[in-house]
Amino acid sequence: MPPLTDDTLWAILNDELDDNTVNRLVWRGLGYQETVAGWDRSAVETAWAEKYPEPPNFIESRPATVQLTRSIPREDKQLLKEELGFKGYTVDQLIPRLTRRATMVSWLLSHRKQQATGDFSSEDNA
Repeated sequence: MPPLTDDTLWAILNDELDDNTVNRLVWRGLGYQETVAGWDRSAVETAWAEKYPEPPNFIESRPATVQLTRSIPREDKQLLKEELGFKGYTVDQLIPRLTRRATMVSWLLSHRKQQATGDFSSEDNA
């Protein structure tokens, strides 16, 4: 798995990282751990574990992406702009696949920030 660096996040936004890897980065952040016997959800927030016993494919699932969006704390909603300087996609790029990738990067930025500060109090508002 690539490290959660700005370069990795830009690779997600620029569609340079494959969907499986992008999903796995989010799954790892949510606490899903793949084992020989299947998925270990012991570290996954209850709301996620109940709704998604197996980690969802965020690229394909609008409901999962909506839940991911809702789980980003309000104070972290602008991290794409503030930390990466991301100005958004052009009109011809506004397709679900890319906008879901942007949502995933936004969530990963929030997760990275929480990891750095140790602040998990506002995690998962879904």
